Amino acid sequence: MELNRFIDHTLLSASATEADVLKLCDEALKYHFYSVCVNSSYVSLAKQAIGRSNVKICSVIGFPLGAMSTEAKIFEAKNAIDQGATEIDMVINIGRLKSKNYVAVLKDISKVKKAIGFTTLKVILEISELSKNEIVKACEICIDAKADFVKTSTGFSKSGATLTAVKIMKKTVRGQLKIKASGGIRDAETALKYIEVGVSRIGASAGVAMMNDEYSTAAY
Repeated sequence: MELNRFIDHTLLSASATEADVLKLCDEALKYHFYSVCVNSSYVSLAKQAIGRSNVKICSVIGFPLGAMSTEAKIFEAKNAIDQGATEIDMVINIGRLKSKNYVAVLKDISKVKKAIGFTTLKVILEISELSKNEIVKACEICIDAKADFVKTSTGFSKSGATLTAVKIMKKTVRGQLKIKASGGIRDAETALKYIEVGVSRIGASAGVAMMNDEYSTAAY
Protein backbone atom coordinates (compact mmCIF):
# COMPACT_ATOMS: atom_id res chain seq x y z
CA MET A 1 0.00 0.00 0.00
CA GLU A 2 1.28 3.44 -0.90
CA LEU A 3 0.48 5.59 2.12
CA ASN A 4 1.54 8.77 0.34
CA ARG A 5 -1.31 8.42 -2.15
CA PHE A 6 -3.84 8.67 0.68
CA ILE A 7 -2.50 11.96 2.02
CA ASP A 8 -3.90 15.43 1.47
CA HIS A 9 -0.81 17.39 2.58
CA THR A 10 -2.38 20.21 4.54
CA LEU A 11 -1.55 23.76 5.63
CA LEU A 12 -4.49 25.84 6.83
CA SER A 13 -3.04 28.04 9.58
CA ALA A 14 -4.07 31.69 9.37
CA SER A 15 -0.43 32.67 9.86
CA ALA A 16 0.95 30.48 7.07
CA THR A 17 3.15 32.52 4.77
CA GLU A 18 3.61 32.28 1.02
CA ALA A 19 6.96 30.61 1.69
CA ASP A 20 5.21 28.04 3.89
CA VAL A 21 2.75 27.25 1.09
CA LEU A 22 5.58 26.85 -1.41
CA LYS A 23 7.37 24.50 1.00
CA LEU A 24 4.17 22.47 1.33
CA CYS A 25 4.00 22.13 -2.44
CA ASP A 26 7.66 21.14 -2.71
CA GLU A 27 7.09 18.42 -0.13
CA ALA A 28 4.01 17.17 -1.97
CA LEU A 29 6.01 16.92 -5.18
CA LYS A 30 8.89 15.14 -3.43
CA TYR A 31 6.71 12.54 -1.70
CA HIS A 32 4.02 12.28 -4.41
CA PHE A 33 1.17 13.03 -2.02
CA TYR A 34 -2.33 12.87 -3.45
CA SER A 35 -2.91 16.59 -2.98
CA VAL A 36 -2.05 19.78 -1.18
CA CYS A 37 -4.87 21.30 0.86
CA VAL A 38 -4.75 25.08 1.30
CA ASN A 39 -6.95 28.05 2.04
CA SER A 40 -8.59 29.46 -1.07
CA SER A 41 -6.42 32.59 -1.21
CA TYR A 42 -3.39 30.36 -1.85
CA VAL A 43 -4.82 28.18 -4.62
CA SER A 44 -3.21 30.18 -7.43
CA LEU A 45 0.17 30.12 -5.68
CA ALA A 46 -0.11 26.37 -5.17
CA LYS A 47 -1.09 25.92 -8.80
CA GLN A 48 2.06 27.73 -9.93
CA ALA A 49 4.20 25.60 -7.63
CA ILE A 50 2.57 22.27 -8.49
CA GLY A 51 2.69 22.93 -12.24
CA ARG A 52 1.80 19.98 -14.44
CA SER A 53 2.43 17.29 -11.84
CA ASN A 54 -0.27 14.80 -10.85
CA VAL A 55 -0.54 16.31 -7.35
CA LYS A 56 -4.07 17.67 -6.91
CA ILE A 57 -4.99 20.99 -5.31
CA CYS A 58 -7.68 20.96 -2.63
CA SER A 59 -9.20 24.18 -1.30
CA VAL A 60 -11.19 24.53 1.90
CA ILE A 61 -14.43 26.53 1.66
CA GLY A 62 -16.43 28.23 4.39
CA PHE A 63 -13.56 27.37 6.68
CA PRO A 64 -13.41 26.69 9.57
CA LEU A 65 -16.88 27.60 10.89
CA GLY A 66 -19.23 26.70 8.04
CA ALA A 67 -21.65 29.41 9.16
CA MET A 68 -21.38 31.76 6.20
CA SER A 69 -24.06 32.02 3.55
CA THR A 70 -24.44 29.41 0.84
CA GLU A 71 -23.87 32.13 -1.74
CA ALA A 72 -20.52 32.96 -0.15
CA LYS A 73 -19.52 29.30 -0.18
CA ILE A 74 -20.49 28.98 -3.84
CA PHE A 75 -18.50 32.06 -4.82
CA GLU A 76 -15.44 30.90 -2.91
CA ALA A 77 -15.65 27.41 -4.36
CA LYS A 78 -16.05 28.55 -7.97
CA ASN A 79 -13.27 31.10 -7.60
CA ALA A 80 -10.94 28.44 -6.17
CA ILE A 81 -11.71 26.14 -9.10
CA ASP A 82 -11.08 28.95 -11.57
CA GLN A 83 -7.65 29.41 -9.99
CA GLY A 84 -6.74 25.73 -10.16
CA ALA A 85 -8.41 23.79 -7.35
CA THR A 86 -9.47 20.28 -8.33
CA GLU A 87 -11.16 19.37 -5.04
CA ILE A 88 -13.30 21.33 -2.59
CA ASP A 89 -13.59 20.69 1.16
CA MET A 90 -16.57 22.64 2.52
CA VAL A 91 -17.66 22.93 6.15
CA ILE A 92 -21.22 21.90 6.93
CA ASN A 93 -23.48 24.46 8.62
CA ILE A 94 -23.13 22.97 12.08
CA GLY A 95 -25.60 25.29 13.78
CA ARG A 96 -28.33 24.51 11.24
CA LEU A 97 -27.72 20.79 11.73
CA LYS A 98 -27.93 21.08 15.51
CA SER A 99 -31.10 23.14 15.09
CA LYS A 100 -32.53 20.17 13.16
CA ASN A 101 -33.05 22.42 10.15
CA TYR A 102 -32.07 19.58 7.87
CA VAL A 103 -33.61 21.16 4.78
CA ALA A 104 -31.29 24.16 5.12
CA VAL A 105 -28.27 21.88 5.54
CA LEU A 106 -29.26 19.86 2.50
CA LYS A 107 -29.77 22.95 0.37
CA ASP A 108 -26.41 24.39 1.46
CA ILE A 109 -24.49 21.30 0.35
CA SER A 110 -26.62 20.60 -2.72
CA LYS A 111 -26.22 24.11 -4.10
CA VAL A 112 -22.45 24.03 -3.68
CA LYS A 113 -22.26 20.64 -5.37
CA LYS A 114 -24.47 21.79 -8.24
CA ALA A 115 -22.31 24.89 -8.69
CA ILE A 116 -19.05 22.95 -8.92
CA GLY A 117 -20.32 20.08 -11.06
CA PHE A 118 -17.95 17.14 -11.38
CA THR A 119 -15.34 18.67 -9.05
CA THR A 120 -14.89 16.44 -5.98
CA LEU A 121 -16.77 17.77 -2.95
CA LYS A 122 -15.82 16.72 0.57
CA VAL A 123 -18.13 17.85 3.36
CA ILE A 124 -16.51 18.50 6.75
CA LEU A 125 -18.84 17.43 9.57
CA GLU A 126 -16.76 18.66 12.57
CA ILE A 127 -17.49 15.52 14.58
CA SER A 128 -16.27 17.00 17.89
CA GLU A 129 -19.39 19.20 17.86
CA LEU A 130 -21.83 16.41 17.03
CA SER A 131 -23.53 13.53 18.81
CA LYS A 132 -23.58 10.06 17.28
CA ASN A 133 -27.10 10.65 15.95
CA GLU A 134 -26.04 13.99 14.47
CA ILE A 135 -23.09 12.35 12.70
CA VAL A 136 -25.48 9.79 11.22
CA LYS A 137 -27.93 12.47 10.11
CA ALA A 138 -25.15 14.60 8.60
CA CYS A 139 -23.92 11.63 6.58
CA GLU A 140 -27.44 10.88 5.35
CA ILE A 141 -27.84 14.50 4.24
CA CYS A 142 -24.51 14.37 2.40
CA ILE A 143 -25.69 11.30 0.50
CA ASP A 144 -28.88 13.09 -0.51
CA ALA A 145 -26.88 16.18 -1.51
CA LYS A 146 -24.70 14.04 -3.82
CA ALA A 147 -21.43 14.94 -2.13
CA ASP A 148 -18.42 12.76 -2.88
CA PHE A 149 -16.85 12.48 0.59
CA VAL A 150 -17.69 13.04 4.22
CA LYS A 151 -14.77 14.36 6.25
CA THR A 152 -14.35 14.21 10.00
CA SER A 153 -12.92 17.54 11.08
CA THR A 154 -11.40 20.92 10.33
CA GLY A 155 -8.59 20.42 12.81
CA PHE A 156 -9.57 23.76 14.38
CA SER A 157 -12.18 22.56 16.90
CA LYS A 158 -11.96 20.76 20.24
CA SER A 159 -10.60 17.56 18.73
CA GLY A 160 -10.09 15.84 15.41
CA ALA A 161 -10.76 12.44 13.90
CA THR A 162 -11.65 9.39 15.96
CA LEU A 163 -11.86 5.78 14.86
CA THR A 164 -15.26 5.50 16.52
CA ALA A 165 -16.69 8.36 14.46
CA VAL A 166 -15.20 6.99 11.26
CA LYS A 167 -16.82 3.62 11.90
CA ILE A 168 -20.19 5.36 12.39
CA MET A 169 -19.67 7.30 9.17
CA LYS A 170 -18.70 4.17 7.24
CA LYS A 171 -21.73 2.24 8.52
CA THR A 172 -24.03 5.12 7.55
CA VAL A 173 -22.72 5.90 4.07
CA ARG A 174 -22.60 2.20 3.11
CA GLY A 175 -20.11 2.80 0.34
CA GLN A 176 -22.14 5.59 -1.26
CA LEU A 177 -19.61 8.21 -0.18
CA LYS A 178 -15.90 8.06 0.53
CA ILE A 179 -14.49 9.10 3.90
CA LYS A 180 -11.66 11.49 4.73
CA ALA A 181 -10.17 11.47 8.23
CA SER A 182 -8.45 14.64 9.38
CA GLY A 183 -7.47 16.36 12.59
CA GLY A 184 -4.81 15.04 14.95
CA ILE A 185 -3.38 12.33 12.67
CA ARG A 186 0.36 12.81 13.07
CA ASP A 187 2.09 9.47 12.47
CA ALA A 188 2.00 6.62 9.99
CA GLU A 189 0.78 4.04 12.47
CA THR A 190 -2.33 6.10 13.23
CA ALA A 191 -2.93 6.88 9.56
CA LEU A 192 -2.78 3.20 8.66
CA LYS A 193 -5.37 2.38 11.34
CA TYR A 194 -7.79 4.79 9.70
CA ILE A 195 -7.10 3.32 6.27
CA GLU A 196 -7.72 -0.18 7.66
CA VAL A 197 -11.21 0.84 8.84
CA GLY A 198 -12.08 2.24 5.44
CA VAL A 199 -11.01 5.85 4.87
CA SER A 200 -9.96 6.83 1.37
CA ARG A 201 -8.05 9.96 2.30
CA ILE A 202 -6.04 11.31 5.23
CA GLY A 203 -5.83 15.05 5.83
CA ALA A 204 -2.64 15.87 7.70
CA SER A 205 0.07 18.46 8.12
CA ALA A 206 2.48 15.72 9.24
CA GLY A 207 2.73 13.87 5.92
CA VAL A 208 6.50 14.22 5.69
CA ALA A 209 6.96 12.81 9.19
CA MET A 210 4.70 9.90 8.28
CA MET A 211 6.79 9.09 5.24
CA ASN A 212 10.06 9.34 7.14
CA ASP A 213 9.31 7.33 10.25
CA GLU A 214 10.29 3.68 10.50
CA TYR A 215 6.74 2.32 10.61
CA SER A 216 5.88 4.08 7.38
CA THR A 217 9.02 2.82 5.66
CA ALA A 218 8.19 -0.74 6.65
CA ALA A 219 4.59 -0.50 5.46
CA TYR A 220 5.22 1.55 2.32
